[in-house]
Amino acid sequence: MTSMMIKPVHLRCVVRVCRLVSRHRTWITSCSDRSFATEGEKGPKIYTKTGDKGFSSTFTGERRPKEDHIFEALGNTDELSSAIGLAREFCLDKGHTFTHQLDKIQCILQDVGSNIATPRSSAREAHIKRTKFTAQPIADLEIWIDELTEELPPLTNFILPSGGKSSAALHLARTVCRRTERSVAPIVRSGEADPDVAKFLNRLSDYLFTVARHAAMKEGKEETIYKRPQ
Repeated sequence: MTSMMIKPVHLRCVVRVCRLVSRHRTWITSCSDRSFATEGEKGPKIYTKTGDKGFSSTFTGERRPKEDHIFEALGNTDELSSAIGLAREFCLDKGHTFTHQLDKIQCILQDVGSNIATPRSSAREAHIKRTKFTAQPIADLEIWIDELTEELPPLTNFILPSGGKSSAALHLARTVCRRTERSVAPIVRSGEADPDVAKFLNRLSDYLFTVARHAAMKEGKEETIYKRPQ
């Protein structure tokens, strides 16, 4: 894990580019009819108009209404990455050393989205191979949680989302993670997505809780303890 500490800002860019270029499978740009511009040409327009009638495409090419449970889960996953990205900015301002972990998590969430956007009922073997989600990110989260927990005082009371902007933003990301997990759970149970996707999201919420407490401790911010109103 020590290699992840090297130039985290550069790592963020490298990981993202490698994911997008070498694997060609991010669910945000999964439409097969889009192409990259050649030198001297303008890139593709951001709007395609293909969703104007309330339908969108999965990675397998299947057209479904936008309120379908697949797109609900994808939207929640996107929102989760955005919430983590916002929290990361607060953490960078405070010089926290764990921001490289948030970088990696955002990239892994792209892989989560790719897997969700590839329902097994309409996927070919090539689709499944390109979007398979492995257990390694779960193991990474568990290592990070254990390392952070070793530095924290024991938790003896219920705490409220608090502890400064970094901590509070990470707590907010945790709640979005829980919602994302709830929307993904039925997709996994139906066999349409890899079980490790749900496990990753479950572990991620534990990580976000732990790292939020760690941020508060490092910044010297007091966490608000729950007290029953009198």
